[in-house]
Amino acid sequence: MDAKMVNGALPQPPLVAHLIYRLDIGGLETLLVDTINRMPAGRYRHAVICLTDYTDFAQRITRPDVELFALHKPAGLALGTHADLFRLLRRLRPDILHTYNLGTIEYAATAWAAGVPVRVHAEHGRDARDPQGVNPKHNLLRRLVLPFIDRYVPVSHELRGWLERVVRIPARKIQLIDNGVDTERFRPGVAGPLEAWQSDPDAFVIGTVGRLQDVKDHATLVEAFVQLRALLPQAKLRLVLVGDGPLRGQLEAQVRERALEDSVCFAGARSDVAPVMRSFSLFALSSIAEGTPVTLLEAMASGLPVVATAVGGIPDLVEQGVSGTLAPARDPQALAAAIASYVMDRALAQRHGAAGRARIEQQYSMQAMLAAYVALYDELCQTKTTPRNKAITPCAE
Repeated sequence: MDAKMVNGALPQPPLVAHLIYRLDIGGLETLLVDTINRMPAGRYRHAVICLTDYTDFAQRITRPDVELFALHKPAGLALGTHADLFRLLRRLRPDILHTYNLGTIEYAATAWAAGVPVRVHAEHGRDARDPQGVNPKHNLLRRLVLPFIDRYVPVSHELRGWLERVVRIPARKIQLIDNGVDTERFRPGVAGPLEAWQSDPDAFVIGTVGRLQDVKDHATLVEAFVQLRALLPQAKLRLVLVGDGPLRGQLEAQVRERALEDSVCFAGARSDVAPVMRSFSLFALSSIAEGTPVTLLEAMASGLPVVATAVGGIPDLVEQGVSGTLAPARDPQALAAAIASYVMDRALAQRHGAAGRARIEQQYSMQAMLAAYVALYDELCQTKTTPRNKAITPCAE
């Protein structure tokens, strides 16, 4: 186990220990970092514990009071990681352990044994191996740790319904908190320096941002691009994939096989996502499972029309025919047809982009999300803190 201090010493407000599988580029990770950086100073301090490891992405944590730990969990059951976490929690003595997704949920029991008063578990989405969340072993695990979790936090109505109906978590233990986005940083406007894919100002640029992994199903998006070019042979089209991941080599091979090297760009991982979004004409998302995708929030806040698969919490976010178009998962023909409507009607793209921006401002702001998390922490802290914490409660102070 190793530890890193980020920019300074720890102050004394209540401590939230965030347990995440790995801190690397991704939507959940971006949301976690933004939550830590933007939560009002003096309300809560934070530590980030990675079951495996972290990358340079950790440098995006700008608060001066955040400790970062890596437990270097090996593959498999790894009971030793429970012992490592137990010892770390006994040393840190956090007031709250906040776990994220299936990979960390079992450690709520470890936190209970270590005397952590409050345990919160967030569900941000499911992976490609179980996109509908019906795996009996996984759901048994989710139920077995129920006594050790004070509140489950789904980030979409679909995830909340799944927790109640499929996993059978009592409604009293569930609290929906919508993901939020920085609407000042992500906004319509003039892009920054021209990107490589903007060499032709008349080209229609279809962009997507996300880790190149199976749950995002970029292969279907590439195939949809092939069909789009066949539908609109005279159109100037570009496809931009922003992100990196284990499937990059396979996707590059797919692009070569389809002879698309001149019109498909692999942009790699980018830290400047906001200006990159403004270089797109449309945002596309081909995932087979999602919660409320952060990149989709960012795209809509940027004033882009969106074409996305109707999975997870996406239908709650994208209003069909108003702010975008929904298509079935794993259906490249439907994706291509949806994108074609915007290529042929730029005014439609502009209207849907403006409607999406308005929806984000009304319901998915960063301020609303932070207020909801602070209120949740306050409520649980005030009712469950132990005598060792009484000097710093109530947590809202």
